Amino acid sequence: MRILLINPAYRANSIHGMGPQVPLGMLSIGGPLIDAGHEVGLTNAEALQLSDIEISDRVAAFDPAVVMIGHSGSTPAHGTCLRLMAAIKVRCPKVITVYGGVHPTYHAHTTLEQAPQVDIIVRGEGEAIVVQLAEALDKQADIHSIKGLSFRHGHEIVETPPASLIEELDQYRVGWELIDSWDRHQCWGYDRAAVIQFSRGCPHQCSYCGQRDFWKRWRHRDPVRLAAEIAQLYREHKVRFFTFADENPTTSPKQWRRFLQAVVAEDVPVSLTAAIRATDICRDEAMLPLYRQAGFCAVLLGIETTDPQVIRDIRKGSDEYTDARAIRLLKQNNIISIAGHVTGLKDESWRSGWQSWRGLLAYDPDLLNAMYVTPLDWTPFWAETLDREIIDHDQKQWDFRHQVLATPHLKPWQLFWMVKITELAIHLRPRFLWRMLAHPDFQVRQQLRWCVWNAARVWRAEIRDFISRRSSVDHKKGHNGAPRMAAIQTRS
Repeated sequence: MRILLINPAYRANSIHGMGPQVPLGMLSIGGPLIDAGHEVGLTNAEALQLSDIEISDRVAAFDPAVVMIGHSGSTPAHGTCLRLMAAIKVRCPKVITVYGGVHPTYHAHTTLEQAPQVDIIVRGEGEAIVVQLAEALDKQADIHSIKGLSFRHGHEIVETPPASLIEELDQYRVGWELIDSWDRHQCWGYDRAAVIQFSRGCPHQCSYCGQRDFWKRWRHRDPVRLAAEIAQLYREHKVRFFTFADENPTTSPKQWRRFLQAVVAEDVPVSLTAAIRATDICRDEAMLPLYRQAGFCAVLLGIETTDPQVIRDIRKGSDEYTDARAIRLLKQNNIISIAGHVTGLKDESWRSGWQSWRGLLAYDPDLLNAMYVTPLDWTPFWAETLDREIIDHDQKQWDFRHQVLATPHLKPWQLFWMVKITELAIHLRPRFLWRMLAHPDFQVRQQLRWCVWNAARVWRAEIRDFISRRSSVDHKKGHNGAPRMAAIQTRS
């Protein structure tokens, strides 16, 4: 059966930021479908920034029986996915549309009620489910017995029981051969880049996290096989930069050490980056030289906040001493430290902004990734903040780069400029500029300069976007509490 996978033209990383990433989610279901004997194609509309009409033309040219659509952007990409499927149905009304990802998993019933262009929703991990689904559709067989599906049957919406977790992640391979041009995927100034995954799930209980319950439980790939896969991508496609998509890749220090040692043994000149908890960096202090030897050039630390009380409130499982120490250890090992700081976890004010600035200065990270908290309605954080007003109901803006929750002490424009000034001040402080210009390691200097140049582009673009949005339409204030409670009651 002919199946077309589509990564929609959602703008999160394509116009600004680190550039278009390989669509790991689509590739992860593509490999099993190819191995099951199906003819599979991939349209990476995000990398090409294709319009809905252009994508529909490609669907018509490929003439698939099924199109499968999903995006790692999840909630902010949801509207883009629905609009695209509507366009495809107009051009190719007989094609079966299958939709997957985190957001549709938690809103399957509502999506099928409101979006007739969606035929089937895959809930949870898709590799095993799509293979069973494709086989049934190819044979025009009943799909009621396939777990992890939501679909219409007549006038009713059917939701089959949840599918089991994939215990052996290496059971299904990534379909790297679906990438038609690696030159479209570049990051950090390197020639070619890929997104990889060592593990799924996270044992921690951070209240705002929208991924933890989706993956359910921490599992990992075979460390040696993943290292061999990295080496193969370098040797066959000259991919030199690898970003981990894991929520918590370092959960098992034993397996993580095996992976790092296996990468070193492959002896390929690759660079690695991942989001890693500060507690794990401190735990791995003696292992950090091995991190560097394996190719780690940067680590994104989810600092979230420098306020000790907020750290406890969001159940981060860390503390300000550990966070600062992790940054210091990374710098001692010539690994760039990127502090992820989230605004909106508390009632922000000018005073709290000043305290955050002072705290970040004390932590002294190399780079700052400033974000806004987003109240996803399947997380504990949503229920804990029902008394806070949503100021932007446009879910395209729920991308952690735009303010969603109101703050009682600051207007949206005031909070925006407070964040932007903090970003500017952190990246222009003399201590960091000196490291960027005179760091003894040439590679670190080069990477820091590229990061700052790229961060400046994003910073300017977000200011232009904010001014443009304010000039075209004022922020529409939502209602307090009631609509959010309704959302909890209607989601599946």
